[in-house]
Amino acid sequence: MKKKSAFHSVHRNFREGGFFKLRILFGVLLWFAAVTIVLFALGRASAQPRTPAVQTHTPRNGFPAANKMAPWVMEQTANGQQAEFFVVLADQADLSGAANLQTKAEKGRYVYNSLLNKSQTTQGPILQWLRDRAIEHQSFYIVNAILVRGTRQVADALAARPDVARIEGNPRIHNDLPQSGPVEISQPQTPATIEPGINYTHAPQVWALGFTGQTIVIASADTGVRWTHNALKPHYRGWDGQNADHDYNWHDSIHDSVSNPCGNDSPFPCDDFFHGSHTTGTAIGDDGMGNQIGMAPGAKWIGCRNMDVGNGTPARYIECMEFFLAPYPIGGRQGDPTKAPDITINSWSCPTSEGCSANTLQAAVEAQAAAGIMMVAAAQNSGPNCSTVTDPPGIYAAAYSIGALTTGTDTIAGFSSRGPVTADGSNRIKPDIAAPGTGTRSCSNTGDSAYTTASGTSMATPHISGAMALLWSAIPSLRHQITDSRNALNNSAVFISSTQCGTAGPPNNVYGWGRVDIFAAVSGGSPTPTPTATATPRPTPTPRAGPSARPRPTPPPRP
Repeated sequence: MKKKSAFHSVHRNFREGGFFKLRILFGVLLWFAAVTIVLFALGRASAQPRTPAVQTHTPRNGFPAANKMAPWVMEQTANGQQAEFFVVLADQADLSGAANLQTKAEKGRYVYNSLLNKSQTTQGPILQWLRDRAIEHQSFYIVNAILVRGTRQVADALAARPDVARIEGNPRIHNDLPQSGPVEISQPQTPATIEPGINYTHAPQVWALGFTGQTIVIASADTGVRWTHNALKPHYRGWDGQNADHDYNWHDSIHDSVSNPCGNDSPFPCDDFFHGSHTTGTAIGDDGMGNQIGMAPGAKWIGCRNMDVGNGTPARYIECMEFFLAPYPIGGRQGDPTKAPDITINSWSCPTSEGCSANTLQAAVEAQAAAGIMMVAAAQNSGPNCSTVTDPPGIYAAAYSIGALTTGTDTIAGFSSRGPVTADGSNRIKPDIAAPGTGTRSCSNTGDSAYTTASGTSMATPHISGAMALLWSAIPSLRHQITDSRNALNNSAVFISSTQCGTAGPPNNVYGWGRVDIFAAVSGGSPTPTPTATATPRPTPTPRAGPSARPRPTPPPRP
C-alpha cells in the first residue's frame, strides 16, 4: 500500500477538524521558546565576573574545606575572631638529593636553593591574593608556608584552594622551663674544677687527645644568650678578641613582646631569662679561670632567641630554624648557607596540648638534617610515665632526642620523659640517648661572672651537643653525616637496661641507647674505672647504618 507523507497527514487532520489541536501545538512551541530565552539570559548573567572581598567555598557537608583546618584554628577564629595561622602549601621541596652530597657546603647550598626556589615559584598567587586584600602575612621557605593573620572567612577561602595542603595554628606556647637556683658570683680561680656532668661523660679524656671542638659551631635556639659572659664571650663567633660583629651570628625572632627585658628585635645577643645562657655554657663554656662548665670549649657559638621569657610560637621556632639554615645580617637580607652552624641546641618544645600540631615543625627539622645540621632536642620534662615524649621537636626521627640522668649516676631523672612516641602514631623509641641533667652548674644571665644551677632535659641536651662537637673535631669524616654520627654515639654509649616502657633494648624508651661516653665514641675504648655499678656492660648492637670500618680520630694540627 502506498504510504502517505507527513504533510498529507497533517493536512487531513487540519481538514477533519484538527484546527484546535494545531493551536495547542503552536502554544506549546511558544512556551518552550520563552523558557529557552529566559534560561539563556540567566546563564549570561551568571557568567559575569564577580569579586567579593573574600570568596568562600563549601565543597563538602556545607563546611569550607574543614578537613584541611586544624581544630585550634577553628576554635580561635570562631565568632568573627582573628588568629594567626599557617597556610601550608601542598607542593613541598624534595630534598632527597642532598643525601648524595658529601660536604656541608654542598648540602647546605642544595637544601637552601631547593627550598627557596620552591617557595618563590609556588607562593606567588597566594601572596598576591593576600596583598590585594591587605591581609597581614609573612612568607617562610624552610617550610613552604605563609603565616597569615585573619578571620575564619579568610581561612576558609585559603583552605579551599587546591594548592593549599592544610591550615595550622600559630598558638602561643608556654614552655615550662627549669628554674635557676641561687646565683653565685665566681671569683678568679674558683672553682678550679671541671663540672661533674662534663667529667661523667668523659669529655676531659677527649680534650687530653687534643680535641676540644675546634672548627665546630654550635647554635643556641633559646631565650637568648648573655654574650658578654666571661665563659661565653671568648667563644662567640661574632667576637674576634677586640670587636663584635653580630651579622650572621645572631637573630631575634621576638617581634611583639611587651615589657621584655631584651625588648623586640634585639640587634645583639640578649637573654631575657637565664635558660639560653645556661644551656650554651654547658655546650661550650669556659672562662679560662677555672670555670670549666662546657663540653666543647674549643667550639664557637651563634644564637637565635625563639622564646619570649619562655613563651614561644611555631612561627618563632621556624624563623630561628630558617636563620640557622642560612644565616643573614641583622635586619635581614640574603641568607648564606655557608655560615650555617654545625649543631643546634633545642631545649624547648611545642606542646600539642597548647595547639601545636604534631607535624607543624617536622619539615623544618628535616630540612636542617638534610643540610647536615645536627639538631639535638630535649625529650621534655613530663616523666616518669611512659609515652610522655609528646611534643615537637623531640618526637621526630630527624631530631636527636635527649633524656636526663641524675648527674653522677646512671639513674634516669624522675622528670625525664619516656617513650614510645604515640602523639604522631609512630610508636618510635625515644629518647635516643641520655646525659647528665640534674644540678647542672652553668652561666646565669644576671652578670658576666654569674653562675647558677638548674635541672631538666634542657641541661642534658647541651651535653650531647657538645659531645657531638668533640666527635666531629676528632673524626672529620663523620662531620655532617647525621646518621653515622648518631650511630657513633649510640653504639659507644653505656647501655642501661629498662623494661619500664617496653623491651629492655638497646635501645629502650627510658634511656635510649644509654649514657653517652664521648671518649669511647672517639677512641673506641673507655677510661677506667667504669662509673657506677648500675651501668651494665652493653652488648654489641647491630649498627643501624654507617661505614663498615670505624673512623679513627684525626690528630689536631700542631700549633
